[in-house]
Formats: sequence, structure tokens, C-alpha cells
Amino acid sequence: MKLNLWSVGKGHEGHVEEGILLFTKRIANYYPVQWQIIATPKQAAAMNESDLKKAEGILILNQLKKDDYLIVLDERGQQFTSEKLASFIQQCANESKKNIIFLIGGAFGVSNEVLERADFTWSLSQLVFPHQLVRMILAEQIYRACTINKNEKYHHK
Repeated sequence: MKLNLWSVGKGHEGHVEEGILLFTKRIANYYPVQWQIIATPKQAAAMNESDLKKAEGILILNQLKKDDYLIVLDERGQQFTSEKLASFIQQCANESKKNIIFLIGGAFGVSNEVLERADFTWSLSQLVFPHQLVRMILAEQIYRACTINKNEKYHHK
């Protein structure tokens, strides 16, 4: 199983990049993992919210393969405890899902077309976080889930 962490927007910013890279490297001890940053459309500043979400959605959908398992991060999605996330990731592995994509949408979220394509919608929190912090939180929580599944000491209950 390969984990792909996709985010719409700019590259990792310096104030969070070290943490993102640290947790991504740690995840790689359990699963192949990589980040993909999907640049916003060139005319994004001139687009309204709806048109921007549609344009970003087209970029996302064009990169997905038919058998990719798409998990969209959205504040209206299902929330997990760290243990439930660990179980969810283990279930994906047990079901031999080959390519898991965790998607952080653009500033206004993702288009309806992307939500319809999603296999699962996950909410980190009902709070809204800056995209850069969501990247680090996502990487840390996936790493935490991996350590839970291996009964390692990182996660304390």
C-alpha cells in the first residue's frame, strides 16, 4: 500500500516544512509515502470561489487513477480518534488497497465532483486550520496511526 498526501496550493512553507518532512520520513518506515503539491490554476486570483473549486477539481480528477482510494479532508467529514484512524488505515491495508490518496483541497475546499469521486471524507476537526498546518497535522496523525498499529511507544493513552 502506498500513501499519497496531496495538497492544493503552494509548496511547504518554512515554518512547518521541517515538521512535515520529519513525519513523512517516519511514515516511510511503514509505507511508501510521498507528497504532491497541486498548484492552483494560473488565473486563480481572478476567479470566483465556485469557478476556482471547479478548476482545482478538474486538476485533481485528471491526476486520479481509477483504482486510487481517495480520502478527502473536509470539515464536514467523519471524525476519528487516533485509534480509529489507525484501524481505518489497517483496514485499507487488509483490503489490499494499493494507492491511498489523502487530499487537502484548496482555500475554499473541493468541488462537488471531487467529493462525489471520494471514497471517504475525513474531518481532522470542526475547527478550520491553515493549509500548511493541516499538512503537518495530517502527516503526524498518519505516523501516529502507524505506531499504534505496531504497538510502539509514540502514542500514549
